[in-house]
Amino acid sequence: MNEKIRVLLVDDHTLFRSGICSLLQRHGDFEVVGEAGDGLEGIKRAGSLQPDVVLLDLHMPGVSGLEAVKVIVEEIPEAHVLMLTVSEDAQDLMDALRAGACGYLLKNIETDMLVDAIRRAARGESVVSQQMTAKLIQGVRAPHKGDAPAERDRFSPRERDIMAALAQGESNKEIARRLDLAESTVKIHVQNIFKKLNMSSRVQVALYAVEHGFGQAKGA
Repeated sequence: MNEKIRVLLVDDHTLFRSGICSLLQRHGDFEVVGEAGDGLEGIKRAGSLQPDVVLLDLHMPGVSGLEAVKVIVEEIPEAHVLMLTVSEDAQDLMDALRAGACGYLLKNIETDMLVDAIRRAARGESVVSQQMTAKLIQGVRAPHKGDAPAERDRFSPRERDIMAALAQGESNKEIARRLDLAESTVKIHVQNIFKKLNMSSRVQVALYAVEHGFGQAKGA
């Protein structure tokens, strides 16, 4: 990526924001465009700054990170929201991903892994901390037997193939290579799937795909 990745930090702990800011400033491909101390301020700053990636804490006073991510992904679909939290609760993880977050990281993550995760998020990839991967899979419930066929009929065979690949966390390039398609064709199919499901992120589609029997998820 030639242009710098524009990052907005949203966390109610000033020292933590300062630490992340200092970390990112040591890498030439990042630009911290702003900071916010709560969810409401984060929503406002995201709207005015139009960042590529929003690093968002989950539990904050006032407007929570969960409430904020719903608004941000709705109003600024180009922004990729990456949760960065201390919560290892499986329900928090599922709620955040279903709300539209592209990933979920724990604050004890290694610095080099955090930097890599932000880069991946900026590319539109899904990122979940290794510690949370098992909880992600356990949190997904199998559909009722009568649901799956009807759900599958909503999609073309090619769309079903791509949804299975999304459930495996594959990128558009990986999907294109495996299915022998142009990457631009994969992008069109992914956008069509988004429209049919009224969803805005690959993680949401991946969760849906696993829940309805399109594929088995794996950790990012």
